[in-house]
Amino acid sequence: MTDKAEADEQTMKEIKRRAEQTALTRARTARWDLDVAIFLFVVLILVMVLLFQGIGIEVVAPIAIFGLTCVWLVGWQRGRKLYRVFYEEELIKLKWELMEKAKKEDMVQKTIEETIEEHVQRVFRERWGKARTAN
Repeated sequence: MTDKAEADEQTMKEIKRRAEQTALTRARTARWDLDVAIFLFVVLILVMVLLFQGIGIEVVAPIAIFGLTCVWLVGWQRGRKLYRVFYEEELIKLKWELMEKAKKEDMVQKTIEETIEEHVQRVFRERWGKARTAN
């Protein structure tokens, strides 16, 4: 592999790693939304009402465990879906940034090349002018 190909491959690995990390962080924070919190409060209220009604812990505990398990499953599924969406968004964003950076570097390189070319032309004109005046 050439150095450029290795650098491109390394850059893509870094982009994927950064996209994965950002998507994972965003998905973890968005996993627990208002719907999940409301459901959790409903489970809590249901458990409290059952306990105040004198229902035994043998009945209330499985209901509470079932409710908490449902909350966990909903949050887990939501996190997985959000992770996929966020990963794609981050990947597109980072690739776009990389393309913009490459464009800027190309423009700088082109400007440097033009500046060098202009300098060489000016030196040639000066030498040509000196050579004409000396003749």
